[in-house]
Amino acid sequence: MITAAAGTGIGSATARRILDEGADVVVSDWHERRLKQTEEELAAAFPERRVASVVCDVTSTEQVNELIAASANALGRIDIMVNNAGLGGETPVVDMTDEQWDRVLDITLNGTFRCTRAALEYFRRAGHGGVIVNNASVLGWRAQYGQAHYAAAKAGVMALTRCSAVEAAELGVRINAVAPSIARHPFLDKVSSTELLDRLAEKEAFGRAAEPWEVAATIAMLASDYTSYMTGEIVSVSSQRA
Repeated sequence: MITAAAGTGIGSATARRILDEGADVVVSDWHERRLKQTEEELAAAFPERRVASVVCDVTSTEQVNELIAASANALGRIDIMVNNAGLGGETPVVDMTDEQWDRVLDITLNGTFRCTRAALEYFRRAGHGGVIVNNASVLGWRAQYGQAHYAAAKAGVMALTRCSAVEAAELGVRINAVAPSIARHPFLDKVSSTELLDRLAEKEAFGRAAEPWEVAATIAMLASDYTSYMTGEIVSVSSQRA
């Protein structure tokens, strides 16, 4: 089950990669039209797999709980949850409003908490263990101008990953996170300036941003049995700035 999976970003790339590995998938997003389009595209590309979609706003506990219930009903059971929902922005602290701060934190950090809590409640009742993979960011470690709210939220996702992983071990659940530097896709270009994205990409060691599928491959690895001994870890998916 993958949140923020509509469109062309990391979430939809992760759905495609996990389907390619042989899983059935529920994709979720708040944007109903884009989500339905993504579901139809994935179902057409993987006709032998089950693909379903559930509209969900991760700022709503009620909708998150319904997402878990609907996903379990659609698939029969849930084994993997990928928390990909997040919101950024570019505003210096001195100019940032309470509303800007609260919205980024509520979607990016609180949304991940709500989904993690709901998934753990499900796994505890089901008793068969599972995996949660969170999407953090290198900004949980690095400083970047105008990104205090997003960086604070992603640092919180990292801490949530580590602490919840310790608690989840007794349930047979592993929780890890990826921390991409910059993965470029059309939606990101709509919400960020092209100049900023170009500048950040040029600073990476390979002189380019990651493709969403490159991040998705690491998420799929963390969701798989290849990492059965890893929990509470944050895997940087980046080319260190030269």
